[in-house]
Amino acid sequence: MKDLPDDSFHVFDTTLRDGAQREGINLTVADKLTIARHLDDFGVGFIEGGWPGANPRDTEFFARARAEIDFKHAQLVAFGATRKAGVQAKDDPQVQALLDSGAPVITLVAKSHDRHVELALRTTLEENLEMVRDTVSHLRAQGRRVFVDCEHFFDGYRANPGYAKQVVSAAHEAGADVVVLCDTNGGMLPAQIDAVVRTVLADTGARLGIHAQDDTGCAVANTLAAVDAGATHVQCTANGYGERVGNANLFPVAAALELKYGRKVLPNGALAEMTRISHAIAEVVNLTPSTHQPYVGLSAFAHKAGLHASAIKVDPDLYQHIDPELVGNTMRMLVSDMAGRASVELKGKELGVDLGGDRELVGRVVERVKERELAGYTYEAADASFELLLREEIEGRPRSYFQVESWRAIVEDRPDGTHANEATVKLWAKGERIVSTAEGNGPVNALDRALRLGLERIYPQLAAMELVDYKVRILEGKHGTESTTRVLVSTADGKGEWSTVGVGGNVIAASWQALDDAYVYGLLRAGVEPQE
Repeated sequence: MKDLPDDSFHVFDTTLRDGAQREGINLTVADKLTIARHLDDFGVGFIEGGWPGANPRDTEFFARARAEIDFKHAQLVAFGATRKAGVQAKDDPQVQALLDSGAPVITLVAKSHDRHVELALRTTLEENLEMVRDTVSHLRAQGRRVFVDCEHFFDGYRANPGYAKQVVSAAHEAGADVVVLCDTNGGMLPAQIDAVVRTVLADTGARLGIHAQDDTGCAVANTLAAVDAGATHVQCTANGYGERVGNANLFPVAAALELKYGRKVLPNGALAEMTRISHAIAEVVNLTPSTHQPYVGLSAFAHKAGLHASAIKVDPDLYQHIDPELVGNTMRMLVSDMAGRASVELKGKELGVDLGGDRELVGRVVERVKERELAGYTYEAADASFELLLREEIEGRPRSYFQVESWRAIVEDRPDGTHANEATVKLWAKGERIVSTAEGNGPVNALDRALRLGLERIYPQLAAMELVDYKVRILEGKHGTESTTRVLVSTADGKGEWSTVGVGGNVIAASWQALDDAYVYGLLRAGVEPQE
């Protein structure tokens, strides 16, 4: 573990657990690993990965995360519940699964609303307190750091403040490092949060955190109100993803803490990566990034009114609350996707492509990105396609391992209700004309197989590559069969993964572009010299 943040204040992310409960989000293990890397790059202190033992996906995630991710800033957190009533923590299988995850930090959810204890857990109030004490003590004895989420705390406090505070004290006295007050139903307002947090802090002496849902549209404000009242641990999700209408949004909370409160909660330079990371995570979960999201939205620093435009010519700060570059965004006078010089230079450095300080070169890349994003491309989640674009500008021509003469895909609808998918690819490689035909379980799969079948004899490195993820999006503002389609493809070679993007008038054309880039980049990764 390297470069861990100051422990006096925690930025805790729960995108992979609570955020994944949003309707429409279905994360694979590969998705979760990718998001975890993005969150670690952003510099959060803790990443809650899920509930090991509750489902095979989360159990696999913890095993793979330990083996595959070298966390630079974050600690991995396993989520679970206090022991069951009438069972010792040391004998509870789900408590053992938390230990088996190998996570150095464990978050326990505990009931703090008396009615939930009696109706949901069907146990006594005293036994619930003992469940908290026993589970925290056991995990602490096993060398784990423990946070306790007091579920439905604010509703429970309103119904029975004395008991809600007893739960906080039980967790604190048993060794929990942080006791998190959860607005599980999302119904609280900032002034209410402030008053309760101040009282609980004074009455219990526990270190307090806040977990706010957004059902009143106040999750970010409620989180900051809790900080004002003395909370030193904030739980958030990327882009506010979460059950019902969502959770406190990580990015406005982090930006407010750094830029408005002057509190250093992220590594140096991380805040300037915020827009990129927000959009990259949106692409992984296959949701369109919100254009009107604070700080990172496409429209966050967009100016259209003539009065605004004239003032901005004098001083951009007249109509902007911060310099957008502080969060990796860009001031815009027109409605279009934009990439700034700094973004291109930083990304080039990250990808290991030397731009040599060439302002003309960087300017050309910026203009190409603008043009292509306007056409529907996105490079936030397609680093491999972006690197190929960079290299094309540097080298003055596309990286070429083969030239495509033509391709076609056929879907045959048979009388018995079955379908046959066949693709033919005609191409040239190393002076040889190749015609390859293959079948697949869909037209895109057939194209992929035909391309690989034709090239593997000449480029055996392709045998190690496989398509591991495939996402299709009909671009917003287009309709039906006339729509523009964007395809994102993730490919792996056993040593790593890379993502490419294609855009076309139909899903097959867009898929072909993404596949073409995927194999060109794979050969580049393998150190194969391109054709002259």
